[in-house]
Amino acid sequence: MTAASTLSSGQRQRWIIWSAFALVLLVAPLVFPGDLGLSMLCQIGIAIIACLSYNVLLGQGGMLSFGHAVYTGLGAFVAMHALNAFSDGKPSAAAVMLLPLVGGLAGLFFAALLGYVTTKKSGTTFAMITLGIGELVFAMSLMIPEFFGGEGGVSGNRMAEPLLGITFGPQRQVYYLIAVYTFLSVAALYAFTRTPLGRMLNAVRDNPERVEFVGYNAQRVRYRAFLVAGFFAGISGGLAALNFEIVTAEVVGAARSGGYLLFTFLGGATFFFGPIIGAVLMVLAAVLFSEITKAWLLYLGLIFMFMVMYAPGGIASLVMMNVRIAAFGRLRELLPHYLAMALAALVALLGFSALIEMIYHRQLEGASGGALGFLGMTLDTGNALHWLAAAVVAAIGVGLFEWARRRFQVRWNAVQEAIEQATRQRQEAGA
Repeated sequence: MTAASTLSSGQRQRWIIWSAFALVLLVAPLVFPGDLGLSMLCQIGIAIIACLSYNVLLGQGGMLSFGHAVYTGLGAFVAMHALNAFSDGKPSAAAVMLLPLVGGLAGLFFAALLGYVTTKKSGTTFAMITLGIGELVFAMSLMIPEFFGGEGGVSGNRMAEPLLGITFGPQRQVYYLIAVYTFLSVAALYAFTRTPLGRMLNAVRDNPERVEFVGYNAQRVRYRAFLVAGFFAGISGGLAALNFEIVTAEVVGAARSGGYLLFTFLGGATFFFGPIIGAVLMVLAAVLFSEITKAWLLYLGLIFMFMVMYAPGGIASLVMMNVRIAAFGRLRELLPHYLAMALAALVALLGFSALIEMIYHRQLEGASGGALGFLGMTLDTGNALHWLAAAVVAAIGVGLFEWARRRFQVRWNAVQEAIEQATRQRQEAGA
């Protein structure tokens, strides 16, 4: 009876989560109705599929790939060529709806073609092979203009013959197509984690020798997971082709593959929802943050370095740690310390940001004068007092943060000990 009620409770929680996810996808364009908002929502949906497909390799299989953009990019090129096959007339709306599947099949084909050799090895060797294949495909994109379109890429027109008023001309209609594919892809990839293949992929990641000992071929497990990742990567590429109506060589480049790796890691590769967080951050960084400052890549690198040092599990791991603490009713004790660290980090960030912006302005725009706007203030790169003030603010912020961090560490250790004691008491009571 208890097991049945527990199962029912778990099923109810899953229904709530998936219903909430579907509701968010449904109402998002109503909350952000502008052109920029719709464009970002479309890119977030595409990025979610790409990062989740990459996490099949990295998070679930422990395969560090530097060439995942090969499969998203080639899927995009094949989908665009399929769209242009209707050049004599407008494609039907039904055909446009199926084009992402064409990209998925293309990603599956190239994953089957290249993955068999790639998955022969694991670890560093696997990573270097994927890097080499990525560079090879990028070089071919400039050597075969008939397929890749040369420097101008391949463009198309997604406008379709009307079907129930749907032409895919308006961005909102494209968004809802992307939303449907995003929901179905996320659900399918989550279901994959629950399959025997998904479980065995985790075992191959953790202990491939033991997997071989119990009778499974680790290379075959990696290869089949590679096919799954390639298929969904191709779907992401097909959606991107429809969204942008142009595909260039950049989509198969190392920078795109590095982006998938970086933001999947930042989101949290060890949790299923981590890459979803990373995908949102990737679009925000590329679309919004890059417009705010020319030094956005430097900030991104610093954030990545900070996460590697202090939170290697990504943002998702921080969320789950605090969910566990909240489940024991001890989160309130940590909130003042979180607030103190956040305020101190904000002070340090203001100081360092002022220094970085002045350095960038002096190096890149020094000819236009030494003055620059920063958060409503005017900084002068030629004034030593401004440099000194920024350095002092940064130093004060670092000092305050370290003070707050030490106090937090003491309280954190006390909370963890209390949780461990409560857990032992529950186990003893249950025994």
